[in-house]
Amino acid sequence: MAEAATQIDTAKRLSQNLALLHAGSTVTIDITTPAGQKGKFRTTFIGYLPKQYILIQFPELTKLGRFSQYLNQGAGITVRGLIEGHEGVVVAFVSTIKQTLQMPSRIMVLDFPRSVMVQNLRSSVRIDTQITAKVKIDQAYWQTTILNLSVAGGQLSIVNGDKLMLTENKAIEIIIEGEDGVSNIKLQAIICNVKQQVEGLSFGVKFAEESASQVSDLLLQVITVES
Repeated sequence: MAEAATQIDTAKRLSQNLALLHAGSTVTIDITTPAGQKGKFRTTFIGYLPKQYILIQFPELTKLGRFSQYLNQGAGITVRGLIEGHEGVVVAFVSTIKQTLQMPSRIMVLDFPRSVMVQNLRSSVRIDTQITAKVKIDQAYWQTTILNLSVAGGQLSIVNGDKLMLTENKAIEIIIEGEDGVSNIKLQAIICNVKQQVEGLSFGVKFAEESASQVSDLLLQVITVES
């Protein structure tokens, strides 16, 4: 793909790119509550009528939990789905719930989006995450949370890391141990910036070239796994 992310803003091209999502394809929806809590859930793309609406199956209620109360008319959601036959390419758009249906099954009717992004995960697309991991700094291991992620780098935080001395260009290793729906992965990185916080610190990292394939795998898992 020539461009990392192509903005689609004409009705014809909107339909062409939504058509990349086949009926019955698995998609994920991102929900943010008024309090700022974020949830990601897997569901099914049903189809669309150009310029009018998109149909998405409701995620399973047993997995939605407290988030089910926020999936109602007027709620905003982000939808992402992998394009079949195009490894590492994702269709993504932001929309609003227009209506919910109970028959013939639980369905969300979404407003037709004003724009659609075709994203190549080998580019610098950045995705918010809450991945629990460990980071090896010198010979010590620290619990960390990966706050956001792209193929180039990410942002991590360490609680109670006030006394930890981090410097730019310091080499570290990030270990993800198969929790939060992802496989065991080790990533090599260097620190780019450090910010002190009330309960610890956050720091940006740049991934080493030898970790590129593992990062791409992790991004795909983040997009296609549910909360």
